[in-house]
Amino acid sequence: MSPGAVEMRIAIPRDHPAFEGHFPGHPILPGVVLLAEALAAIESATGNPPHAWTISSAKFLQPVQPGTPLTLAHERLASGAMRFEIRSPLGAVANGTCSLRQSP
Repeated sequence: MSPGAVEMRIAIPRDHPAFEGHFPGHPILPGVVLLAEALAAIESATGNPPHAWTISSAKFLQPVQPGTPLTLAHERLASGAMRFEIRSPLGAVANGTCSLRQSP
């Protein structure tokens, strides 16, 4: 991410319902929750709601266990797309890009 990226801490409660059943005995956070956090941050920065964006790419690089502290960074690219990265103390856990949906 460039020095101009917006960065914030995100907190996923240890008892978040998404951990239940994903996976029994070894809970990890589903990727969809990470994407929802990224889109919420991008909505806050741009005013465009999550349904206005198309996720162009998303990579999930390592599992997130309950209680893991996370930092989310996002930045606008020259194309107008938004790039995001979510990190734990051990490194990147997810990254991707999204762009505004084109009107028909």
